[in-house]
Amino acid sequence: MKRGTNIIVATPGRLIDLIERKAINLEGINYVVLDEADEMLNMGFKDDIEFILKETINRDSIWLFSATMPPAIRQVSKRYMDNPHEITVGKVNSGNANIDHQYYSTQHVNRYETLKRIIDFNPGIYGIVFTRTKADAQNVTESLIREGYDIEALHGDLTQAQRDKVMARFREKSIQLLIATDVAARGIDVKEITHVINYELPDDTEVYTHRSGRTGRAGKSGVSVSLVTPRELYRLRQIEKLVNTKFHKMDIPSGKDVCRKQFFHFIDKMLQADISNGEYATYLPILQEKFADVDKEEIMQRVAALEFDRFLKYYENSADLNIRDSGKAGREGRSAERSSGREGRSSRSSNGNYQRLFVNLGTKDGFYKASFLQFILDMSGLSKDVLGKIDMKDMNSWVEIDPSAGNKMIKALDGKNYRGRKIRMNDAEQGGGRRR
Repeated sequence: MKRGTNIIVATPGRLIDLIERKAINLEGINYVVLDEADEMLNMGFKDDIEFILKETINRDSIWLFSATMPPAIRQVSKRYMDNPHEITVGKVNSGNANIDHQYYSTQHVNRYETLKRIIDFNPGIYGIVFTRTKADAQNVTESLIREGYDIEALHGDLTQAQRDKVMARFREKSIQLLIATDVAARGIDVKEITHVINYELPDDTEVYTHRSGRTGRAGKSGVSVSLVTPRELYRLRQIEKLVNTKFHKMDIPSGKDVCRKQFFHFIDKMLQADISNGEYATYLPILQEKFADVDKEEIMQRVAALEFDRFLKYYENSADLNIRDSGKAGREGRSAERSSGREGRSSRSSNGNYQRLFVNLGTKDGFYKASFLQFILDMSGLSKDVLGKIDMKDMNSWVEIDPSAGNKMIKALDGKNYRGRKIRMNDAEQGGGRRR
């Protein structure tokens, strides 16, 4: 910078540090570009961005690049941009015609087992599994690694060096799957991804388009899979309308289906194996001697036993994970759909069985509903299923939560600091915040 430069690429924090140390003067800057502007705001950089914009007093224009257009982005554009033009590349929220959108309906308790079935039923899978939080990403990754799967996690706790190492292994296909959060997966551009799996649907329906677009690139076909509970079906319908694409309901494979698919995949691989370059002829006399008294059928059985013993033992008494009671599932789905009109309040909320928590964080702190939800779940390590309605105001918010998880949420957040401000969370019905 001292020698002179035309373009500076920086993170907000580092740039502010340089400004405050008088190591850089932005008065001569003509253009300001914010890449991934929506995620910058989602991660709490709103004040940093506004500070930088105030320093570029002689700029000619600002360019905001964003995969989605949440209200916070529009607020920045209205405040700092004069008569801005919005340019959309391609159709808004359009789905790739090369992508087959599928969903599996399962109970929440079977979500992880359903994920395993899908992975095992697609032995040639090369893809990304999206989780809602980094805690979910780490938990799913650790569970699958313990069971022998070639995978890695990609989330916000990784250093840049760790992230680069994971991505290098993924591009080389040394690992079969990435388990990633939406924030960590930003900017991933890898060809030949066969599957994107939504372990949970994204909180922001627009994010679905961003996730599914990781597959079906460069003219190739791809599959976008979503795991949903009956109560989440209404959100799936919302996404269907958003991307203007029909989702295909799939049956969760049985244990026998998985074993059969794996068996034929192995046979195909064995028949396609290249034996032209190895010194296999050297060992043929030994092999012929060893197998002289073993017929071909027994050899095939022994090969199958070596390759599939683990699968057969695991799946021999496996349960049917499909929801067969269509009447009950339909009622639950319709109940959830009706509740969506009440801002996500579930049937349990209407019965008054939720505990109501007050917290002194709101939209003035740079949150919108999806980012606030992710923040409190990351802090507490809880699952989204324990939550009901979230009511956000400028300075405060109210959170409905299963009573069994209320104390854990309070202990995780109350007294902590957020951007220099002490968080206060307590039971709203026992002297906490009053709704305004």
